[in-house]
Amino acid sequence: MTTPLPRPGTARTAAEFVARLRGVKAWSRLSYRALERRARRAGDQLPASTVATSLNRVSLPSEEVVAALVRACGGDPAAVREWVEARRALTLPDHFVSAVGTPGQDPDPSAEPGAASPAAPAGDEPDRHAGLRPDGPAPRQVAPCLLPPDLPLFVGRDSELSETRRLLDLAASGPVTMLVSGPAGVGKTAFAVRLGHLLAAQFPDGQLYIDLGGFGDEPLEPSTVLGAFLRALGVRGGTVPSDPMSRIHLYRTLLAQRRMLIILDNAASTRQVTDLLPNGGRCAAIVTSRTTLADLGSRRLSLGTLDQAAGLALLGEMLGRERAAAEPAAARFIVQTCGGLPLAVWVAGARLAARPHWPLTRVAQALADEQRRLDELAVGDVAVRASLELTYRGMTPTAQRALLMLSLSPGPDFATWTLAALLDTTLSDAEAILDDLVEVHLVEIGAVGASGFRYRLHDLVRLLGRELLEREVPRQSRTEALTRLLSASLQLTDLTADALKADFQGSPPAHLVSWRLPAADTDQFVADPVAWFDDERRFLTALVDQALDDAGSGPAAGPTAGLAAGLAAGLTTFFQVRSHFDEWERLQGRALKVALHAADQRSAAALHRCLGELTTVLDRYPEALGHFDQALLLAHGEDPAFLASATAGLAYVHRLLGQYDPAVRHFEEAVELARATGNVNCLVYATNGIGVIDLEQGRVDAARQRFEECLGVSRAAGYRPGEAQALRCLGQSHRALGAYPVAADCFRRAAAISEDLGDRLSATHANCWLGDVLVRQGEHGEGRRLLARSLWTYREFGNLWGEAAAAYALAEAQLAAGRPGQARRRAQAAVDLWRRVGSRSWLAIGLDTLAEAHRLAGDPAASARIRAEASAVRAART
Repeated sequence: MTTPLPRPGTARTAAEFVARLRGVKAWSRLSYRALERRARRAGDQLPASTVATSLNRVSLPSEEVVAALVRACGGDPAAVREWVEARRALTLPDHFVSAVGTPGQDPDPSAEPGAASPAAPAGDEPDRHAGLRPDGPAPRQVAPCLLPPDLPLFVGRDSELSETRRLLDLAASGPVTMLVSGPAGVGKTAFAVRLGHLLAAQFPDGQLYIDLGGFGDEPLEPSTVLGAFLRALGVRGGTVPSDPMSRIHLYRTLLAQRRMLIILDNAASTRQVTDLLPNGGRCAAIVTSRTTLADLGSRRLSLGTLDQAAGLALLGEMLGRERAAAEPAAARFIVQTCGGLPLAVWVAGARLAARPHWPLTRVAQALADEQRRLDELAVGDVAVRASLELTYRGMTPTAQRALLMLSLSPGPDFATWTLAALLDTTLSDAEAILDDLVEVHLVEIGAVGASGFRYRLHDLVRLLGRELLEREVPRQSRTEALTRLLSASLQLTDLTADALKADFQGSPPAHLVSWRLPAADTDQFVADPVAWFDDERRFLTALVDQALDDAGSGPAAGPTAGLAAGLAAGLTTFFQVRSHFDEWERLQGRALKVALHAADQRSAAALHRCLGELTTVLDRYPEALGHFDQALLLAHGEDPAFLASATAGLAYVHRLLGQYDPAVRHFEEAVELARATGNVNCLVYATNGIGVIDLEQGRVDAARQRFEECLGVSRAAGYRPGEAQALRCLGQSHRALGAYPVAADCFRRAAAISEDLGDRLSATHANCWLGDVLVRQGEHGEGRRLLARSLWTYREFGNLWGEAAAAYALAEAQLAAGRPGQARRRAQAAVDLWRRVGSRSWLAIGLDTLAEAHRLAGDPAASARIRAEASAVRAART
């Protein structure tokens, strides 16, 4: 370097001293991280966040920080001593007065220390409220205006400004206090300053402003701020009372009859602001804080992040609208990646504004890398990481650990039980800790779910948490926390699925769940299982994905791989009831690959069974047979309850394919296994399957007896899906006998149960056949409406068998209405679909209807040919 290290010179104020200290950092050309590393080598502690904070405010940094910084920048011992002595020469009250400015006059050095300046009589003239010289009245005082300059770039807060001005109702009796709270970087200071300038005309006696530094290393004491404010109000330096109580009394006396606005920025606690609040009936105070200051009596406004439009407007103001509009995708990505945090958007915009030759895609691509994102969000002395870390460092150790552990969870939001599992604590303790994190706006409250509040972390807070987690928490502790979280997720998924009573596969292996929430904490989750799943679905699937990513694909997949596979399998009931088929297949397909690579036969068997159920629903019958066969092969000699469920699933596919002999054999085997293990749900499912085979082979009375048995057992066990299925099958029995009113009643009751369970697909099965019998009863309009609605629902779910059934019923309806041409088109669609899925029994039925449509349309040759095909299908099936 050609120029010598800058000297402090005769800095007279803290602001001047800090500005010159910034010159030392600029002279070194070192980044904050490089300074931190240099300081560590010299034996100093100089965190990058501390340097950024110290150089970005007007109060004096500590002597230790000054010395460490000058040393790290390359200063020799003599330079370090000079800077430290210059820092000592600045007394905080004097520098503070100079920093904020004392309107009207300089302090009187001849005044005796400790002598309070008497207050002028109350009135409307602000210039009379000043200290008096011994030789006469003080010169006229200018109303203090300590507001920082209004920011030229300010967007997206119009509604909040209007709401705050409404809440600051100056017509109300007594002074008004307004708290503006929000997370670090959300723009509280800019908002308060803009508001102060908008309101300035309403406070002709002046506006006081101070940054309390509440989350810095040296937050200002109220007594110190009072000294500065008293000087700004015209009290001479030597007459400012020395004891805090006298300062409070004088401050209140001076404000009592004035109309003034007080802005107390960056408060850490109510204690920091209580003595600074005005008592004058025509005064107002605006307090900003990263905490909610729950014990502060005030009106409140919480600032949130900017929406996409406001974030783009801010970026456009910084870069020029034409430049931002030229790369709209990159601009949107920058705002989205910054999570709408104004400070982050501002930093990204400032970097681009300083480099007009850079395309926006350069910053967008840099921000896309999560490992670099916080490093990229720094410009000059402003860093998003430093701003967020200030809040983190001010928290209790328990709250700090909670934030770090929460960064392990996947997003986008989470419930209280998530933190309970991560910290190995109770729900009530976790809730108290979350309250502390919400207090400082590092955690936000989202929607209210079925079991209480849901919370979320801003993406940048999560990134900071993960950075700190890597440094401060051992890997073993992180693994143990994730294991507890997966265990709790599996426990709750099993409990809620069992409460729903919608499946028959049995509980997941007990060996998987190594950590459980106490029973007293889980009662609330099972009250409404489907609502619980709807709240947790995105979290649980993201948790499985994250654990599978961590597990890798090798044999040593890690301790969480089995839990992830178990959780993926445990979600089957909810995936089926809520028809999340794509997510079901993707998640369990991933989990199966990991389980097979890890040679985890138990998990692989469970996943094959679940995927067999899925591919059955999706009419991929050969694939379903393969999954069920693999499940039974891998689970040979394992839990009989699991064997019963896999065997029943295999039997069901054989039935759909018209392979009745193996279907009956497997159903009977499943019945015996289910009875032996007390698996009532599987017993009902298998018995019902045998009844359907009886019905399809024309043994209607035998079928009806089995369905009535299933209905009674299901009701006794509270197995509502089994009750709905039995009612649907009873409806089919009555339909086959021509008892259409009874059949319609069965279908209506079945649909009501399925709709109550949130199972749209099963409800559609019932409504489809209800439409069919209504047509047969002569209610053609309502029947066709139900059938058309069912057809569209089946298409929405991609359920080919159901689509074929609806098309067949519509063909029958058109025949009943005397429209053979339209009936032929519908019947042909049904036949094509049943041929595609391989359902031979229903293919023969569909061919009969198609043949009749051709006959009535005047094409006897086609009718005869199709009837011959139907006979061949039946013969081949038997």
